[in-house]
Amino acid sequence: MHSNIIIGILILLYCIFPHSIFAKEEWVLDKELSIISFEIPVFLAKNVRGQFTQIEGLIELDLEAKENNKAIFSVDINSIEMNYKKYRNLMLSNVFFNVKQFPIALIDTKKFSYEDESKLEILVELSIKGVTETVPLQLEIKRLAEELVQIKGKLEFSRTAFKIGIGKWSSTAILKDNATIETDLFLFRE
Repeated sequence: MHSNIIIGILILLYCIFPHSIFAKEEWVLDKELSIISFEIPVFLAKNVRGQFTQIEGLIELDLEAKENNKAIFSVDINSIEMNYKKYRNLMLSNVFFNVKQFPIALIDTKKFSYEDESKLEILVELSIKGVTETVPLQLEIKRLAEELVQIKGKLEFSRTAFKIGIGKWSSTAILKDNATIETDLFLFRE
């Protein structure tokens, strides 16, 4: 009886609303397997390397038109782990990330086209410290199983454009300007 009512409601919704609302597919981030890491080159020293341990994200695919796909991913800046451990507090301060005022960094694809390619380049909006820039993101997509996808991504950006490093740290003589974010994301179909 209960299942008949649910099926009836679904059929009614299908008839009333446009078909496109049923042609979406959501993929949710597996936070245990996924990694978002970064690297900033340093002159005559080891590069600053690290990752964020608290990340969120999802992808919504448009199965019909394949043009209205979107994805959004965020990192909690306070979850940063890096090879220069003694500079962690400096990185979280207003000199670099200003975590008290801007605790989250965001990557938002807005709308993009996807038709089962294994490699893809899209423009995304990267938001850090209240600054948003459009940057290219290269993606490699692997379907590991019917319900599991791996997405490796890479984007480069200017750290000074986002005011990551102010005062004496804004100089690019030692801490270079070109920063890289790499992702190794695993998503499950919801």
